[in-house]
Amino acid sequence: MNYPHPVIAREGWPFLAGSVVIALLLSIFAGGIIAFLAWIIALFVLQFFRDPAREIPQDFGAVLSPADGRIVAVERVNDPYVQREAIKVSVFMNVFKVHSNRSPVDGTVQQVRYFPGKFVNADLDKAFTENERNAVWLKTANGTDITSVQVAGLIARRILCYVKAGDVLTRGQRYGFIRFGSRVDVYLPLDASVKVSIGDKVSAHNHLGSVGVKRLL
Repeated sequence: MNYPHPVIAREGWPFLAGSVVIALLLSIFAGGIIAFLAWIIALFVLQFFRDPAREIPQDFGAVLSPADGRIVAVERVNDPYVQREAIKVSVFMNVFKVHSNRSPVDGTVQQVRYFPGKFVNADLDKAFTENERNAVWLKTANGTDITSVQVAGLIARRILCYVKAGDVLTRGQRYGFIRFGSRVDVYLPLDASVKVSIGDKVSAHNHLGSVGVKRLL
């Protein structure tokens, strides 16, 4: 499951190659503003699919943010995937953020559940129950349950997840990708110590992940 971090996500190679070829052809046969706009699109594709390496903090008990983005929810809810009361922390990714998804903890995948659904704005509260989503239920070495849920957005049309039940993930390990705008919800136990607030900007390599708990996991 280790991913070699080639700077550009493997999911983006076909899109980047296609956009560059089109830009080159338009530069040769059309030129002008059309070719210029094509190169702008190619640059957008390049930045969208960037996948820089992350230095993963190893602080004892840390839960990391599974994605780069902005915190849009920190609330007590029912975790519908594990059927428990939990603290949900939601990270919204716009189209300019890195869209690789990473494991928030060291743990074993207990279950992966995919749900087809709508494609409303991922920034809205109803997105976590109505949108297309993929839930990964992880259990740490001492039995703590953490659920990481990929949620599709308004223009996102593809959730990619590369793990299955029984896989062992390490904190910060890349496990999926969502194309073109989305969010990731993390469900923490009620006694978790949450280190972020709504509006905070986070990344997958922040100390304590910025979506973290400071407890004995």
